[in-house]
Amino acid sequence: MIDEIRRKFVRDEFEFSKHAADQSILRKIRVWEIRQAIYVGEVIEDYPHDKYGSSCLILGFTPNGRPLHVQCSYPSRPIIKIVTVYEPDPDTWKEFRMRRK
Repeated sequence: MIDEIRRKFVRDEFEFSKHAADQSILRKIRVWEIRQAIYVGEVIEDYPHDKYGSSCLILGFTPNGRPLHVQCSYPSRPIIKIVTVYEPDPDTWKEFRMRRK
């Protein structure tokens, strides 16, 4: 799945939800950082039955080592929808990959 998501990002076949656009501005996350996170990232959670449509959570890092979580739709859609994007809180995430209990 991650390979197809990457291909769609390379072909600019993605869009931001209003929430994701607002959050990326608020959190000062640039589009090139999201692209880099997707390029080197891995799927860490899968939401096949999400109320807004099937999606997954990707962990990736920017060139300067900033961790990012990008939740996006499955690549089966013609255009990938970025649902949200944020820098994971280390108090909530173990190594940014697993939720702390």
